[in-house]
Amino acid sequence: MSEEELDRFEAEIELGLVQEYRAVLPMFRYVVETERRFYLANDVVVEVREGTEPVLIEVRMRDAWVWDMYRPVRFLPSVRILTFRDVNVESLPEKEL
Repeated sequence: MSEEELDRFEAEIELGLVQEYRAVLPMFRYVVETERRFYLANDVVVEVREGTEPVLIEVRMRDAWVWDMYRPVRFLPSVRILTFRDVNVESLPEKEL
């Protein structure tokens, strides 16, 4: 496979991922962003574990979707992340009926 074919293949996968993201976004309440991944989730708990240097952050999510173009399964019943880096959690706007 040439480099051009590989680039085209990855672009097609990423386009499909963007379309999937737009389709599933209304199903979730939170956006969680870490250094390595981007998640959508319906339940998020963040705990800061002091006593370590640097401080350890634990993020637990339930009913999640992960942005990862190479992952065969993106819907996950639970996710646990341990990180020493920044974590951003945002609430999505309420759905209008």
